[in-house]
Order: sequence, then structure tokens, then C-alpha cells
Amino acid sequence: MKKVFFSLAMLLVAGMAFAQVKNVKEAKAIANEMNPDFAKAEGLINAALVDPETKDDAETWYVAGLIQKKRSEKEMEKAYLRKPYDTVQVYKSALEMCKFFIKCDELAQQPNEKGKIKNKYRKPNGSAIMAERGNLINGGIYYYNQNNNKEALSYFGMYVDVAENPMLADQNLLKTDTVLPQIAYYASLAANNVEDFASVKKYATFAKDDKEFGQTAMQLISTALKNLGDTEAWIASLKEGLNKYPQYTFFFGSLIDYYNNNNKFDEAMSFADNMIANNPDNAFFIYVKGYLFHNMKQYDNAIKYYKEAIAKDAKLAEAYSNLGLIYCIQAQEFSEKATADINDPKYNEDQETLRNFYVLAKPCYEECRKVAPERKELWLSGLQRVYYLLNMEKELQEIETMM
Repeated sequence: MKKVFFSLAMLLVAGMAFAQVKNVKEAKAIANEMNPDFAKAEGLINAALVDPETKDDAETWYVAGLIQKKRSEKEMEKAYLRKPYDTVQVYKSALEMCKFFIKCDELAQQPNEKGKIKNKYRKPNGSAIMAERGNLINGGIYYYNQNNNKEALSYFGMYVDVAENPMLADQNLLKTDTVLPQIAYYASLAANNVEDFASVKKYATFAKDDKEFGQTAMQLISTALKNLGDTEAWIASLKEGLNKYPQYTFFFGSLIDYYNNNNKFDEAMSFADNMIANNPDNAFFIYVKGYLFHNMKQYDNAIKYYKEAIAKDAKLAEAYSNLGLIYCIQAQEFSEKATADINDPKYNEDQETLRNFYVLAKPCYEECRKVAPERKELWLSGLQRVYYLLNMEKELQEIETMM
């Protein structure tokens, strides 16, 4: 009796497996009809995609991709006939088709029982993907403009991914596709917006040599590496970015901040000196050297380089702000040593010295306000302090209303 039950179970399993194979064939037939029932075809193929007997068969994934290809074609037929059509469905079908055909190709590349590879799908599937790549861009733009960055990433990312796929190897897209760096850049932007830093790193790499997007792409790579916690690679990316784009202050500033925050002042100073030697007219590099002296509390040297930076660039707001800050720090340090005894003969002299520090700070903050009125964090509190200590009532009242 047990043998009978066992045989019956085997028959049931075989019947289920045959049913899924039949579903694949039926779904393919439906897709090739003049007026396909895509809902029915998708229902049949979706069951086969997860069934153990058919999910590892290249034909199953080919049919899944074929259905999406045909679905897109039907929508485009409507467009040609000037009938209403579903553009979003066209985008979705392009993306899903690529996913299915990629999986189909992977399975078709598996050697058969004789150790041979017979991949009949590669060429036609590659051609189909090439024809739909434009809709991957359109889909990415559609979702990016809706601030749906996760969906946008899937489209832009697929556009880049298929360029590397063996199905399109003969196209040599990494060299011939001039649009690819731009799409890769937008893929990295979308990834950055959803904090998918692994994808930021992956896609921004394709754009780092681009004339228009390269420097920002490299900034995205560096930021991603920092967020991924790979300090060594982060520092290396900053140095690479600086070599490629020496005028882009992000890389230099970030490196200096790293050295400064980790008390590596000798390395930072050497680095700054090297950049100034190679770019003697770059006000920002000179400003950074002043910033390093500032953090080392070598205020006289800091003042010297801040002033030199301002002489190179009269609109360098940070230099004015930090110069005013140093004078205020010096005033504070002097006040701690100055006599507080009003009867002391040195009292008036010390008070005049103290006042002079704020007199020096005043034009620095005022000039900062003039060149960067919108950046109140650089001058507002500084001016409030200076005007208060110099007894400038009218000016103080204006600043305090702003605060």
C-alpha cells in the first residue's frame, strides 16, 4: 500500500512540473498573439518563475522578458496610431524586460551535460535591450522628477549595468556611449538621496572623468566612502579628486579638515605648502594655511595668511570672518591678563589695548557682511559682540533686531 501511495505522489509531482512547463509555453503563445491577454500571460509566467521545476530554466526567464517586450510594443503601436497609451507601462516593461533577459542569459551560459554552452538567447535579447535603453533613461527621469529616487535609481542604474553586460559586449558601450557618464551621475545622485552609498560609489565611478559632471561625481564618491567607513579609501579618493580637479575646493578642504581634526598639523601644513607652490594665486589654498595656523593658535601667522588670502580674493568671506574672530580671541586672552583694578596705573592702558582688538575686528566682520550678506553665521554674532563692547548703540540695535 505504501508503494502505491509513493508512486501516486511521484505522479503528482511530475504532473505539477509538467503543468509549469505547459504554463511557460502557453504564456509564450499568448504573448505572440495579435491581441495578447498580458494579465493572463504574466499570471502564468510568474508562477513558473518561482516553481522549483522551471525557475532555473533559461526559457522561463526568456518568456518573462518576451511578455514585457511585447507589452511595450503594443503600447508603442497605440502611440504610432495616435491613440492614448501608457508611457509609465512602457518604462516599467523596459526595466522588467532587462531584468528577465539578464537572468535568462546567466542561466543560458551554464554548460549542458556535455560541458558545452549553447546560448541561443544572447544575440536577440541583447538587441532587444539595446532598443529599450532609451526608455530606461525616460523612466529614470520620470521618477527622478517625482522625487522617487529609489525608482529613479533602478532605471538609471540598469542603463549603466546593461552597458557592462556580456549581451552587449560587442557594442563597447563604456567607450561609445557618450550619454552613459551623465546617466551614471544621475544614478549616483538618486542613490545619494536615499543614502545607498554602495550604489553612489558604484555609479559615480563611471562619471568621474566626465568634463561636466566629473568633479561632483568624485565628491559623491568621497562622501560615499566616508559614510561607508572606509577611511583609507576616502583619503585616497580625496587625493585623486584633488589631482584631477585642483581648483575644486571640496577635496583640498576635506583633506585639510581631516589632518586638522586628527592633529596631523605637520602633514596638513606640508600639503598646504605644496598646493600653494603649485597654485600661488589660489586664495583658498592660502586661506587654508591661515586656517591651520589659526587652529594651532599661532594667531600672528594666521592673521598674515588671512590677509594675504583677502589680497588675492577680496570676496573671500571666510577669511574676513576668521580674521575678526582671531582679534576677538586675542582680546579675550588679553583681558584675562589685564589688570582689573581701576586704581592701577596700567588700567587705562590695558583697556585701550583691549578696545583696539575690537576696533580691528569691526571692519573684518563688516566687510564679511558686505561680501556675504546672506551668510549671517559668519558675521552676525561677531558684529553683535563688537558693537556691544565698543558702545555702538545704533549699530547694536540693528544687529539685535536681526538676531
